[in-house]
Amino acid sequence: MSLLGIDIGTTGCKVAAFSAGGRSLADAYREYATLHPQPGRAELDSRGVLECVWQAIGEVAAQTRGDPVTALCISSMGEAVTPVTADREILDNCILHVDIRGAEELDELLQGTDTEWFYEINPNILGPNYSLPKLLWLRKHQPDLYDRADKFLLWGDLVAFMLGCEPTTSFSLANRTLLFDIRKEDWSPELLELGGIEREKLPDCVSSGSITGTVSDAMAEKLGLPRGVAVVSGGHDQSCNSLGAGICRAGKAICGIGTVECITPAYDHIPEGGQMLERGLNVEHHILPGLYVSFIYNQSGTLVRWFRDTFAAADSKALPQGQDIYDALAAEMPEGPTRLLTLPYFEPTGAPHFIADASGVIAGLKMTTTRGEILKSIMESATFYFVESLDALKSIGIDTSSFVATGGGAKSDAWLQIKADVFGVPFIRPRITECGILGAAILAGVSTGVFKDPEEGIAQFVEHDRVFEPDQQRHRIYRELHGRYQRLYPAVKDLLGEL
Repeated sequence: MSLLGIDIGTTGCKVAAFSAGGRSLADAYREYATLHPQPGRAELDSRGVLECVWQAIGEVAAQTRGDPVTALCISSMGEAVTPVTADREILDNCILHVDIRGAEELDELLQGTDTEWFYEINPNILGPNYSLPKLLWLRKHQPDLYDRADKFLLWGDLVAFMLGCEPTTSFSLANRTLLFDIRKEDWSPELLELGGIEREKLPDCVSSGSITGTVSDAMAEKLGLPRGVAVVSGGHDQSCNSLGAGICRAGKAICGIGTVECITPAYDHIPEGGQMLERGLNVEHHILPGLYVSFIYNQSGTLVRWFRDTFAAADSKALPQGQDIYDALAAEMPEGPTRLLTLPYFEPTGAPHFIADASGVIAGLKMTTTRGEILKSIMESATFYFVESLDALKSIGIDTSSFVATGGGAKSDAWLQIKADVFGVPFIRPRITECGILGAAILAGVSTGVFKDPEEGIAQFVEHDRVFEPDQQRHRIYRELHGRYQRLYPAVKDLLGEL
């Protein structure tokens, strides 16, 4: 038997099958484009993304016939919802979290609303990036579409639904809507009433690890899967990342480096709301019972991808097959810290600041500046964004003396060394860096009895590859550069707002 992990990200989907002993059997990846129909808008073609997911599953299924898949679980981005009908028709694209739509509607909704009261029910730092603001915008500007939709499904839930399951969502993903009561573990009647959102337009809430059905015979035939594959409720990608990195107890944090970079600490209780809200920290369910997580995040891999597409498109096409463009570009980066500063606000920022009216900046360019320096500055400054948040984590007792690095960016030796040097702590790379997929596969195994508990799954699946130790001399230089970085946004804030 084998276990299938699926990860649906903002820029691509990954699928991998693992043996019960943790051996990788097959994997596949499909990349897709973000659509920008107007300035400030960002969507995914939901039908096109699903086709990429089916292709990736089919590719992996074809390579695992000798060790057939028995269960699958899905890790996915949060916030973005797709409108569907009861007979599984997709009605439109999904609106991504970086899309500015919904900001005005959320401001109107929250007028006179007590932020602390809202946080007590749904402990997120309020901003336009969540599902609720997008639903408010749709209801106002596309009422026919809103009315036609039987359900609005988050990505992990959409894939399971299209595989043949009834519409459900995990506690982990439901929290990303701003409509979920974290303590009652169900949709909040108070928040639904506040937003005017009908409960029947949302799926039922279930705990991560619940078996929500099996792949339909028609989809099994289409994808080349065996009949009767169990579908296990997964969760938000960073929660799955945490399990896939080996975290099943409180007090540790991971650093997930994907399209978005996210530092994810774990707790064994819901922390006191006042101190969390003051520090700009949210709380939501881990995919393991009794654990909770926070997310501190911002643009990361998407900036490097922008650099690749803008400065190295021709190089990507010219590389011999099998060579990685990112390795080639990393070889052009200077050994030491750069003197450039990049403001990683190319899109609205993530937690804890949620700045919507900004733009990216690259400061310090000279005629002698190379593209390798620009790339390294992007990696440095994307890391600077999180330095202040580390102090917030320390103040609430989270261990930040080392980080496990996950995601596609964790494959880069250069980037992990930059992070170790900036933070001044070791960065650990696991053998398998796509920990969202790994966490989903472990959860599938625990839920279907392959493993007696998460610890057994972790022991089989999680193995460290390399530790990147900080260089103290470079760390001192980066501390100085971080001081300058902190001055950059205040210096250009008003101008960026105009732009």
